[in-house]
Amino acid sequence: MKTLVCKEPRHFEYTTGEKPGVTKGHAIIKIKRIGICGTDLHAFEGTQPFFEYPRILGHELAGELIEFDDAPGFEVGEAVTFIPYFNCGKCIACRSGKPNCCSKISVSGVHCDGGMVEFLSVPSYSLVHGQGLSFDELALVEPLAIGAHGIRRAGVQPGEYLLVIGAGPIGLGTMEFARIAGANVIAMDINDRRLEFCKYRLKIEHTVNALAPDVTKQLMEITNGDMPTVVIDATGNLKAINNAFQYMAHGARYVLIGLQKGEIAFSHPEFHKREATLMSSRNATRQDFEHVIASMKKKEVNPLTYITDRVLFDEVKDEFEQWLDPANGVIKAMVTVG
Repeated sequence: MKTLVCKEPRHFEYTTGEKPGVTKGHAIIKIKRIGICGTDLHAFEGTQPFFEYPRILGHELAGELIEFDDAPGFEVGEAVTFIPYFNCGKCIACRSGKPNCCSKISVSGVHCDGGMVEFLSVPSYSLVHGQGLSFDELALVEPLAIGAHGIRRAGVQPGEYLLVIGAGPIGLGTMEFARIAGANVIAMDINDRRLEFCKYRLKIEHTVNALAPDVTKQLMEITNGDMPTVVIDATGNLKAINNAFQYMAHGARYVLIGLQKGEIAFSHPEFHKREATLMSSRNATRQDFEHVIASMKKKEVNPLTYITDRVLFDEVKDEFEQWLDPANGVIKAMVTVG
């Protein structure tokens, strides 16, 4: 079995090993697609929190189910994806229906080895039926579920003005599910090409370049003087996160989907007078995965819009570093295995 290992920052190495055998409560997936996500890029750069090397990256995955133990309702040969946040089932978060932030969570490709392999063993409870979707579509369920979860955390109401900062894959997915929830979506980024993508491919009416000298004025005009009632960061950039506190309406909610290593800072009086709400949004739940799949099947979201680059598994080592450069215009790279 061929495997791609991130030995240390900016160093990949292909290795070979034994195909995993099926064990109690686990299933074997023959990997067909691997989506490259921000977590993979940050791990390669050496900027990903909660990370140790060497590590096999990859958790945006789709494949063929070839063996399993204790997976009622599943069939050998069906197309599947899986929820890559393995939880203990016993801690306070799990008992409260929040396995996405389990106190002992093990995320595939982050805390444990992930899917840049030909065959992967996963807990059977994490399997998700393909429901007729293609491998490309199934590999994109997980990143879209991240955005869907953030929108659910925010409790978005129809007609609200919602600002998403960061037009990378997670931000784009967040915009899609904000639109599905009925929000008036505003896209913000520093990359005009990505803002154009938002406008012309996702039909986002309002776009703002974060480097413009009149950002606040633009937001005031768009929101009829109110400012956004929901602000969502999908950048994981400390400066962007801190700056966004000033974009909140009175009574607004600010949701951090993006993650960075440092400490955030904001004016307590400004935050307090707004009676604002600050919350994080971590991973996603089965409910979010099901919402994404249902939205795909209803054609409310087209995940294939995001795929800008395609490579074979054998090409990933040579191609990976160029995906880090925003000038290359990569939104989502998709890897074909086998």
